[in-house]
Amino acid sequence: MGVPLLQMVKIGAYVAMQTLRGRKRYPLVLMLEPLFRCNLACAGCGKIDYPDEILNQRLPLADCLGAIDECGAPVVVIAGGEPLLHKEIGAIVEGALARGKFVTVCTNALLLEKKLSFFRPSPAFNFSVHLDGDKEMHDRSVCQSGVYDRAVAAIKTAKARGFRVTLNCTLFNDADPERVARFFDAAKDLGVDGVTVSPGYAYERAPDQTHFLNRLRTKTLFRDILRRGRGGRDWPLFQSSLFLDFLAGNQTYACTPWGNPTRTLLGWQRPCYLLGEGYAKTFKELMETTDWESYGVGNYEKCADCMVHSGFEATAVQDAVRHPLKAMKVALRGVRTEGPMAPDLSRAAERPAQFVFKAQVDRKLQEIATAPPQAE
Repeated sequence: MGVPLLQMVKIGAYVAMQTLRGRKRYPLVLMLEPLFRCNLACAGCGKIDYPDEILNQRLPLADCLGAIDECGAPVVVIAGGEPLLHKEIGAIVEGALARGKFVTVCTNALLLEKKLSFFRPSPAFNFSVHLDGDKEMHDRSVCQSGVYDRAVAAIKTAKARGFRVTLNCTLFNDADPERVARFFDAAKDLGVDGVTVSPGYAYERAPDQTHFLNRLRTKTLFRDILRRGRGGRDWPLFQSSLFLDFLAGNQTYACTPWGNPTRTLLGWQRPCYLLGEGYAKTFKELMETTDWESYGVGNYEKCADCMVHSGFEATAVQDAVRHPLKAMKVALRGVRTEGPMAPDLSRAAERPAQFVFKAQVDRKLQEIATAPPQAE
């Protein structure tokens, strides 16, 4: 698929080493959210529903680099909010690269051309630009016209200056398989280095609650899309072949939330990038005190329909390292898009959702009110 060979080799070696050491849980990707503020307000986003007192906060450079060191994951994904709003974003990326990490900055690209001078091209660094399909699809998704054209212009500028650029495409239940396939064809013509695709997660506080996918609809949708591209082989999909196979209903995977630990303004987020069910002060505390068995499909109502890469890509990567021939077969032949689907996880013992957002916000507001002001 579209993952660079060097990155595949290094991450494979890292997973193999963790396995040899007998570690059951270890991080693959650090999800670093140095701010929640964004310059868009997408209807399907559950990341920006905070009071201004929190949206105005920024995780300082020292804390960002400390989280990278503390976690030790080989990949650092800097998200938000919109990370290009952070005044120290260039230094955060430079510090992560200096530590030998593969680094991705997730961005809507509205500020990308203005901020390109903050960065230097590197084989280990890429911008992941949010594009949820063609112009009409994307502008509808982000609830603002003209965003697609601005993002495409920024992509072309970044590519012309030597940067690696990938696309991050999130799909909802109104996605048309034929249009998505044409969008992936257009991505090749645009010259991007890869495309990451994932079903949208049903954020409980997202303004639009009508367009999230359930698991069966996700599998059917991805089969319909991938069969139009020879099982995905026609497109530079920037993710593991087995994760794509999972999306098409051919693998039974449980999520590994510790594979993508998240550091935010509020601390180390339990249990994952998508759910904020509590926060730990340190990475060690997150790993050792989180009740991991109480989360995931079949364990928790909020996880019921999740098939998102931040939860399941790590599972697929670990499976590929354990079963390289299976992964190679899917990569060479493409994802199977016909025939029976793999059995899904049972939800018989699923515990009901808990709603803790307000209590966490109140604690953070109290902390802000009693803390000295942040330096500009």
